[in-house]
Amino acid sequence: MNYKVICNYLGRILLLESATMLPSLIMAIFHDTTRDLVSFIISIALSAAVGAALCFIPKPKSTSIYSREGCVTVALSWIVISAFGAVPFVISGAIPSFIDAFFETVSGFTTTGATVISNVEAQAMSVLYWRSFTHWLGGMGVLVFLLAIVPAAHGNGMPLQLMRAESPGPVAGKLAPRLHLTARILYSIYIALTAIQILILILGGMPVFDAVTASYSTAGTGGFAIKNDSFASYSPYCQTVMAIFMLLFGVNFNIYFLIIMGEFVRVWKDSELRTYIIIVASSVIAVAVNAWKFFGDFGQSLHHAFFQVASIITTTGGTTLDYEAWPEFSHEVLIILMFVGACAGSTGGGVKISRLVIMWKSFCCEIKKLLHPHSVSVIKMDGDVVDRGTVSRCGAFFFCYILLVCASTLIVSVDNFSFETNFSAVMACLNNVGPGFGMAGPVETYASFSWLSKIVLSLDMLLGRLGIFPVLVLFVPSAWNPRK
Repeated sequence: MNYKVICNYLGRILLLESATMLPSLIMAIFHDTTRDLVSFIISIALSAAVGAALCFIPKPKSTSIYSREGCVTVALSWIVISAFGAVPFVISGAIPSFIDAFFETVSGFTTTGATVISNVEAQAMSVLYWRSFTHWLGGMGVLVFLLAIVPAAHGNGMPLQLMRAESPGPVAGKLAPRLHLTARILYSIYIALTAIQILILILGGMPVFDAVTASYSTAGTGGFAIKNDSFASYSPYCQTVMAIFMLLFGVNFNIYFLIIMGEFVRVWKDSELRTYIIIVASSVIAVAVNAWKFFGDFGQSLHHAFFQVASIITTTGGTTLDYEAWPEFSHEVLIILMFVGACAGSTGGGVKISRLVIMWKSFCCEIKKLLHPHSVSVIKMDGDVVDRGTVSRCGAFFFCYILLVCASTLIVSVDNFSFETNFSAVMACLNNVGPGFGMAGPVETYASFSWLSKIVLSLDMLLGRLGIFPVLVLFVPSAWNPRK
């Protein structure tokens, strides 16, 4: 284990986090109270001081980083930025309890959108901006952002191991020969889409601050809003724009690179994208028809069904109304979409459509072998053979996923809430959705859960965002052996 390299990356991450708090500090100077201003001054100074101290640790002889170091670095980075990112909430008094503030910050960076704040509109502008910006920063990946602005030192696979550990999907690939160029391409697309959405929302009459924070929430597919009713207060035009951009940010960003390169045939043949479109279209129609009687008008039913399906499948979690009042069939569709999630390589959470496609093809392959024992069959996606290692990792992912759902639900049930509340809360956090059902519903908060449940759900958010395995590595004793 190369501890010095890990500390160096943690230091860089903290320095980056302190820099990203500066806009909130400026807002606090002009708009908020002295206490809000002091909270960001202390937070920036603390993050910068600890980050600088970690960076000043003497460089190791070898800067090589392998899979183990990559997983540990990424998992620790997300825990550390969440812990330091919670400081402004505590000092400002927005969330006095550190566990609650940590839960809120983990929810922000993992783009989950689960909150413990009941009256969002009473919070300071600087706090709301920082809360929303955590979504945007965590959406594409904090370490990917670091690689985009500060190319890693030359070492044995250092950038690739970090990107593999942070990428929320079965595989991580390059768009350019050098990985820091890939990171820059991804963030250029990310920034461009965010800017376009902000402009369209402003043209639609949304206030600038609202447009910026809503776009951060949508781009990161997070769900934090600056209104108590989430996004219900905005016009149907703005809601539709946000729903469309949720779906756009739920697409694998490699698709946008292919579009820029003019490879439209490859885009159309992408099996994950086509599956994504089919699932969204069929779910919108099914929910709209099922909820028709609830609204009494098919146009309204279609509008809200489109927004809610887009919000849930991309794991954004924003709402335009209390969908718990909808018929039971619509509830079940939304729960299934929580599990499915968006595309790999997007800012969305969930299991990922690519994993489901791979496992479906693996299932079909096994059935074919039973019928034709001597046949030789391979699993292909978009014309490329899927190696057995990827299939094996997908199977292991689903096994761990089921165990985590069962274990987390059992622990959270100690709070003595209903099964619907416990199960949906775990599913909403593990899949980075945010709102669930019952006490974790769209008009409720997670404030009523115990400190133990909040820690478990925070861990679930991190597990879901990082694809389970990088976080689990932290609990394997041999991973910390300095001699290996």
